[in-house]
Amino acid sequence: MSKRPLTLTAAAVTALTLSACGSSAAPGVEQAPGAGATQASVPKTTPTPTSGPLSKKPVITVPSTPAPTHLVVKDLIPGTGKTAQPGSTITVNYVGDLYSNGKEFDSSWKRNQPFTTTLKSGVGGVIQGWVKGIAGMKVGGRRELIIPPSLGYGKQGSPPTIPANSTLIFVVDLLSVS
Repeated sequence: MSKRPLTLTAAAVTALTLSACGSSAAPGVEQAPGAGATQASVPKTTPTPTSGPLSKKPVITVPSTPAPTHLVVKDLIPGTGKTAQPGSTITVNYVGDLYSNGKEFDSSWKRNQPFTTTLKSGVGGVIQGWVKGIAGMKVGGRRELIIPPSLGYGKQGSPPTIPANSTLIFVVDLLSVS
């Protein structure tokens, strides 16, 4: 089954409700349908770069320190293009790992297809950690986000790939903003 990060459409909410795959979400956190699979809200329009630093899948290194309780944002490669703001339509490549064990739970790189979404929370949007963590990022940049459960999938997680109360690490490459 193809997985997409963090976007939830009305159809997905209905499917989730009918399949009884989860319980109510923490405030402002939307539960992804089974196995974390979601659908992009906007068709793919930006290809993955074929050269340069954003042309290769990043490797996430999980820190050996305890998981932070707040959002941690670190620019790995500063971008120079247009700036993402809440409400922008963005196209990204990303890798998502669990902080607890470094296991990859999702990646646009595995599908060889960038992910396009609106940078907003709630139905049709992404988790709050992405909205807060990607805002201010410039096109051409690569950013690491360490997202606590309160800004991710909360106490319900997104079974079976994201356990309850999971801190998440994403490396996100911003390919376009509109």
